[in-house]
Amino acid sequence: MSETKGKNSNIELLTGDYKVAIKKLAWPMMVSMFLIMAYNLADSIWVAGLGSDALAAIGFITPLFMILVGLGNGIGAGANSMIARFVGAKNIPEANNTALHSLVLTVIISALGSIAMYLLLPTLLQIMGAGTATQQALEYGGIVFTFMIIFIYSNVGTAILRSEGDVKRAMYVMAITAIFNIILDPIFIYILNMGIIGAAWATVFSGFLSCLVLLYWMHVKKDTFLNLEFKNFHYETRIIWGILNVAIPSTAENLIFSALGIIENYFLVIAAGTVAVATYTAGMRLIQLSMIPLMGFGTALLTVAGASYGARNYQKLQDSFFYTLKLGLIVSTIMAIVFYFFAPQISMVFAYSSSASLAPRIAQLIQIMIIFIYAVCLGMVSAMLFQGVGKGFTSLILTFIRALLLEVVFSYIFGIMMGMGEYGIYYGVVLGGFLGGIISFIWANFYLRRLRNNYEHTTE
Repeated sequence: MSETKGKNSNIELLTGDYKVAIKKLAWPMMVSMFLIMAYNLADSIWVAGLGSDALAAIGFITPLFMILVGLGNGIGAGANSMIARFVGAKNIPEANNTALHSLVLTVIISALGSIAMYLLLPTLLQIMGAGTATQQALEYGGIVFTFMIIFIYSNVGTAILRSEGDVKRAMYVMAITAIFNIILDPIFIYILNMGIIGAAWATVFSGFLSCLVLLYWMHVKKDTFLNLEFKNFHYETRIIWGILNVAIPSTAENLIFSALGIIENYFLVIAAGTVAVATYTAGMRLIQLSMIPLMGFGTALLTVAGASYGARNYQKLQDSFFYTLKLGLIVSTIMAIVFYFFAPQISMVFAYSSSASLAPRIAQLIQIMIIFIYAVCLGMVSAMLFQGVGKGFTSLILTFIRALLLEVVFSYIFGIMMGMGEYGIYYGVVLGGFLGGIISFIWANFYLRRLRNNYEHTTE
């Protein structure tokens, strides 16, 4: 009886007060993201002890790994959005079926991704210029790409839990991966003397443990709200396309941000040399910490928006969007004040690995770029709204306009054409981001008003 009550309370959270839902759904996601950042940082620190080639090997594998994992995140976002919409519409059989479709997609994409990386990895590393790090990159990549299903399944499984409001257990799964990876890295790398292969096995084994927990909850204990028995699966092309309609744009957005980073680095080299790239890389990593609350709020909105849209409660959809935006702007203001006034102290985090002279440059960058957090708030909350209602390609278009169009164009104008150097590029990113964020907000507001007006006309 208590189990059923627990399952239903998660659903009641999604379909009840949107203010309570957004706050309760957001904080576990924030904790999860902090843990992931800690685990990635720890991974780099332990591997760095093996030498520069080992650290470079991880550096070459990471972008390739993140593309495939990003696709897993995209499938998770697509499933989350679609399941939440079916839950909102009280169509539980189709919610079950959607979750099972996402798991089938996980198996297929993982298998294809592993085969593709086995065949292409040597060539890709050669193109990327891995050089003396090639052998270690092949050793590390060969293991993590073989077990690609572990990482994609973990992302999709936690998205299924979030879609039914079970955010705490989704957080626990991510915590298991992060904590065990931090513990196992030094054991496998140094105590067992496995080197970079040990780092790969530590990553795989920690991910495997989280998958075991998910499998137990979903398929053995069966205490999730959704029923994931395979008897509930019946193939529907519309469900596949519904998931991919969010998954493909979400993955493409990650590629856009990667492309943006490459272009901005190119501009910085032209304007001020490689020291500007080091400054920008370090500074933006610190600023990304301030964005974690926004990511938590955005992910919460995706789920609540999906449930509201499925229930055709467009007033709630609009209210939850503006409430999330308000929370985001409040947190952005707090973060902006903290990072602006404590920029010199915050920048010293990187002084141990860089030269002490780099810290003042990073502090100046932070004081300029922290304003960018407001642009991220407007853009991210709007994008998550569209993902929540299943309009992933609209989210992609807005991201393209903001990042690859406006930010790049203004960076080029200020930094290169007007000769303002690296600071001109920073100002260009901020201005382009703001304009893109405002466009995203106007587009979202227009969409919500049109949705309400159309519904009111059809029900009159």
